[in-house]
Amino acid sequence: MDFLQFSVSSNWFKLSMPVEDISTNGHLIDGLWNYTTLLGIFYFILVCIGLFGFSYLYSHKRSKTPYYTYGNKKKHLFITAFIGAAVFLSVDLNITRLSNNDMLAVFWKWPDPKTEKVIRVEVMAQQWMWSFRYAGADDLFGTADDIVTNNDLRVPMNTKILFHLTSKDVIHSFFVPSVRLKVDTIPGRITRVWWDANKAGQYDIACAEMCGTHHYLMKASLTVYTEEDFNKWLNASQTIAMTTNNPEDKNLAWGWKWEY
Repeated sequence: MDFLQFSVSSNWFKLSMPVEDISTNGHLIDGLWNYTTLLGIFYFILVCIGLFGFSYLYSHKRSKTPYYTYGNKKKHLFITAFIGAAVFLSVDLNITRLSNNDMLAVFWKWPDPKTEKVIRVEVMAQQWMWSFRYAGADDLFGTADDIVTNNDLRVPMNTKILFHLTSKDVIHSFFVPSVRLKVDTIPGRITRVWWDANKAGQYDIACAEMCGTHHYLMKASLTVYTEEDFNKWLNASQTIAMTTNNPEDKNLAWGWKWEY
């Protein structure tokens, strides 16, 4: 019985932990999350100390005569203002500062395929599937040699992956837990996100937006290869794409002209 209880608690602990971070910049997201969580716990403990402490100090046994206050004395106003300012500065303002710095310094520094090595991928979301498009040998999207996969994203290690995303029907959210990033896909609009992965393996892709009755089925797989293995897959897929692509098939010919 003790072993069973330990096993259950151990499994619960593992499930409560975030999945492995395989990205270069995922630690920035984890750091912000940990900072927010620790501050929340800290202020929660302070509130509990005040709640139970004052309940104990001013209980009926220790305070026979009731003490009435409207909370409008200078010391009350000062304490209230001090606590409010402390929470605002340490939580709201500092979280905004940290996240804004990360966005400007890292996540909004878009990789430029013209000047550095970047894998470009177009993403089409729809109820209830993810479709991915790679430019073929001509390095252009929306042409006959494009490589198209469904629910199957494959990328090389240590290479920046730049995504342009849209949706065929409703708003979805492209979420890769192992790289800590997500972005909405919006009908009629192109959104962007980039990341790189530094560990080979297979990982989950999910939709983080309630998009309909079968939202729970909208799952895809991310496979991270070494560069050599990725090039082998890419070359093999290129050969297949040249024989299977059909411009008349709208399920395959949905690509758009890439704009930098």
